[in-house]
Amino acid sequence: MTIQTFEKVGVIGAGAWGTALAQVSTLGGNAVILHAREPEVVAAINADHENRLYLGGVPLSPDITATSSFADLATCDLILAVPPAQHMRSTLTAFKPYVREGLPIVLCAKGVERGTDSLMTEVLEDVLPEAVAGVLAGPNFAREVAMGLPSAVTIACEDAALGARIAATIAGPTFRPYQSTDLIGAEAGGAIKNVIAIACGIAEGKGLGRNAHAALITRGFAEMSRMAMALGAQFETMAGLCGLGDLVLTCSSPQSRNMSVGLALGQGQTLEQFLADKVSVAEGVQSAPAVVDLGRKHKVELPICEAVNAVLNGDMDVSRAIEALLSRPLKSERV
Repeated sequence: MTIQTFEKVGVIGAGAWGTALAQVSTLGGNAVILHAREPEVVAAINADHENRLYLGGVPLSPDITATSSFADLATCDLILAVPPAQHMRSTLTAFKPYVREGLPIVLCAKGVERGTDSLMTEVLEDVLPEAVAGVLAGPNFAREVAMGLPSAVTIACEDAALGARIAATIAGPTFRPYQSTDLIGAEAGGAIKNVIAIACGIAEGKGLGRNAHAALITRGFAEMSRMAMALGAQFETMAGLCGLGDLVLTCSSPQSRNMSVGLALGQGQTLEQFLADKVSVAEGVQSAPAVVDLGRKHKVELPICEAVNAVLNGDMDVSRAIEALLSRPLKSERV
């Protein structure tokens, strides 16, 4: 059975990931409008088909039209929202005049909002209750996706038929979406894994070895799963692309912005020194306090996330954080 696809896709957020998603969304013959804040990004994409600021060196499809006006997205029948998590609320608020009842908005940012401890679907419900939420998450580096290297993602939507339509719209020869109805699982895993990736980067930077790296990923997966299930997620989702898959990728390569933060901290840089010349956002830095707050609210133990947050906010140095984790009481692996 042929699934009807959406004809006009709008992408909000022209960072590396937003640009990559705009690129793959053209593969089915869709017209794609990409909203960018920076005038120089809009000009470069429209004139030269390249986002030099965030994804330099990757040729973009001429079917992508960049704009700095939300009004240009008013006729789109599918929106992919890709601003940084901490800017999701303000971005959706700015887009509100152009939203109509039932418009599907797929949330592609990974994080927990500081101040409210809200997941991105909760932010969407607060700001645009007339929209229909979807979540896109999975183990992907933006550059590889934009270059057409094989990739897979989870598309989560409560309405399975709508999820299938979204998946069919953005699917391509090398970009494979898998469907789910578990929105909480799809977004919770993506938010927490960024904090764990910082821990893995610290271990790498300190030269703690592959044993420590494997242990952090495994125990990080336990933290991520406990937290997500306390929020109402399904364990099967956590064991899939947007849970374990995303965690393994983000924790295993310096291409990961979050792991690169930890790598710098482990090598003795301060957070301020590392972030000084960066244009891209490491979501784990901003989400860590909210993730820890969320764990405390739901009485979920998150020792790795707690340690990372303590390092990021200056309450503990890297060596003390490692010592604190290694000296915790012995317990069952299931806990």
